[in-house]
Amino acid sequence: MTLIKSISGIRGTIGGRPGDGLSPVDVVKYAASYAKWLESQSNESKKTVVVGRDARISGEMVEALVCATLNGMGCDVVNIGLATTPTTEIAVTKEKAQGGIILTASHNPKQWNALKLLNKDGEFLSATDGQAILEFADNEDFDFADVDDLGTTVTKDYTDIHVQDVLNLELVDVDAIRKADFSVAFDAVNSVGGIAIPALLKALGVKTIVSINEEPSGHFAHVPEPLPENLVETCNIVKTSNVDVCFVVDPDVDRLSIISEDGSMFNEEYSLVAIADYILAHNPGNTVSNLSSSRALRVVTEKHGWKYTAAAVGEVNVVAKMKETNAVIGGEGNGGIIYPKSHYGRDALVGIALFLSQLAKSNLKCSELRKTYPDYFISKNKIELTPEIDVNVILDQMKEKHSEDEVNDIDGVKIDFENEWVHLRKSNTEPIIRIYAESVSPEASDALAKKIITEIKSLI
Repeated sequence: MTLIKSISGIRGTIGGRPGDGLSPVDVVKYAASYAKWLESQSNESKKTVVVGRDARISGEMVEALVCATLNGMGCDVVNIGLATTPTTEIAVTKEKAQGGIILTASHNPKQWNALKLLNKDGEFLSATDGQAILEFADNEDFDFADVDDLGTTVTKDYTDIHVQDVLNLELVDVDAIRKADFSVAFDAVNSVGGIAIPALLKALGVKTIVSINEEPSGHFAHVPEPLPENLVETCNIVKTSNVDVCFVVDPDVDRLSIISEDGSMFNEEYSLVAIADYILAHNPGNTVSNLSSSRALRVVTEKHGWKYTAAAVGEVNVVAKMKETNAVIGGEGNGGIIYPKSHYGRDALVGIALFLSQLAKSNLKCSELRKTYPDYFISKNKIELTPEIDVNVILDQMKEKHSEDEVNDIDGVKIDFENEWVHLRKSNTEPIIRIYAESVSPEASDALAKKIITEIKSLI
């Protein structure tokens, strides 16, 4: 059993003894600690919290525990039930709530679940706020409400509200999409995408929809992370379905991967790249992604005459950097699209609508659109070290070794070369250095990774 307590939330495998897995006792403790934190954030006598969940098998149980605990802490709850992560985020602001809890373990397998915690803006917590909640939990520093002060729970459905918000975005061209008469497939990996994506596509005027793994049963048909190795069967279905494009999401629908009409992967790194290209053509401005994302976004941004900035890994860091640089589009290379005119959170529904608008106006096939962008390939590796080795010292030595290159050390060490880069990050839980290398071919990225690994080993 596994329980991971971090500043971004609590996640773990269902079952086990308290403290070993995500047991009911742990769910109650951390939900209560979150409510305690809310007390310190607002003078409102009665706090309101939005709760939404993906379709995991354990979701209904965890939902009941969280809602009851929040009521027990005196909080009113707006339970929006089965909902995407971005749907829950926008519901927080629309309800003028003091916060929100998303019950999802994102791309993790079915035995996992998590409490992801939001502030009053529907955004993930800062490191300081997350740490405060962990301390409340460690000390069990919370008091449940007296009987006359218990909270209440109401249920609402926010899917249609979210879909309408997407349709209202200026650069979502419903007329162009309708006229293009696209045939669109989607793979919802048996979670809430099976509810939200058909609703969106129908609202966009798509008449021919091919659903794959649509039923939100929580029994994931394949490994739920939308990576090429997990989508072989989906790609084969696309090849024989005569569709124009296929959209693939993770269980909570904050990551978007695209499959072209010929069954080839558009590449999840390029979901953000293509959508950013479309946004910048109509709404000039800066862009942001994290340090481990493809250089292609930087190339596209500079092509439009604007500035690209890299942020530390993690959605909260990307959002902070986007606000700092007034970025008009940003996100993460894992298919996370953050469009501030909608909200500051990764949102696959926004990504789908913007991409279909772009595809409709381009008069290109999906595979042809992909060929308009520069090719980069990422190689992901790691080095396991013995516990006595100080990883920080190794990273400092690598930084010094490459002092004449372009080096960014806000999150590990990223070294930019002329046509490639390598990013070195230490694990927070293991004596491991993760090594991401990107270059203009798979062979070149692998060669760069091996070169850097050799350099690191020479320092050990």
